[in-house]
Amino acid sequence: MKPARDIGRLIEIMAALRTPGSGCPWDLEQTFDTIAPYTLEEAYEVADAIARGDLAHLKDELGDLLLQVVFHARMAEEQNAFAFADVVEAITTKLIRRHPHVFADADGKTAEAVKGLWERIKAEERAEADATRGEAPQGALGGVPVALPALTRALKLQNKAGQVGFDWNDPRAVLAKIREEADEIEAALDAQDEAHAATEVGDLLFAVVNLARHLDADPEGILRATNLKFERRFAFIERALAAQGKTPKDATLAEMDALWDAAKAEEKANPKF
Repeated sequence: MKPARDIGRLIEIMAALRTPGSGCPWDLEQTFDTIAPYTLEEAYEVADAIARGDLAHLKDELGDLLLQVVFHARMAEEQNAFAFADVVEAITTKLIRRHPHVFADADGKTAEAVKGLWERIKAEERAEADATRGEAPQGALGGVPVALPALTRALKLQNKAGQVGFDWNDPRAVLAKIREEADEIEAALDAQDEAHAATEVGDLLFAVVNLARHLDADPEGILRATNLKFERRFAFIERALAAQGKTPKDATLAEMDALWDAAKAEEKANPKF
């Protein structure tokens, strides 16, 4: 079987890999549950390629992510639930329905108006789905997947709460809440109650996400950037110590802290550092 630019070939390859007797033993033993972690991993690798501006790598990672969709669709087809074509039909239906300002006569050409329209239609879809299943309507915080990264899920929960008025209107009020949560951590530490302190750290993280939201910043994105900054500065420390014939294990905290400050100064003087 030869590679091709046609999605149909990818679907054929996946079918061959899942064919009992002649397929791949590893692919054949997979289930939705065992493949789900790979799906999340591939999505993160797509985000990583974007963050690094590596379009060649992005092409490959998008292919890996597409494979995950085809894999799940194939397993569903084997159970007579749905096939890849049904996935395509579902998403095209959804996109057309959620963009009446493009595909039908509806107002909402500004980005803000479109966002509001999108959220309203999503809410209508959820209500219709709940009614079809005979379930009670979801509350204001419904529809936020539990499997989302914690920072992203916190952001979405806060956005939904804000839409019904449960929100501050000043980022300084959120900053005051952060200070309050930090004080509660300190009190728990003073009481030598580490379990309570850990719970309060969760509250602190939730409040920090809220501050990022009020500053129109994506908490996952800014933390990812901070992680990269930490790696970059620590690599500077390692290089500087290596020039002295030392490793971080051989250095004191004071030495490494001084080199950290040097790394910060280098970044300030040379933004491309």
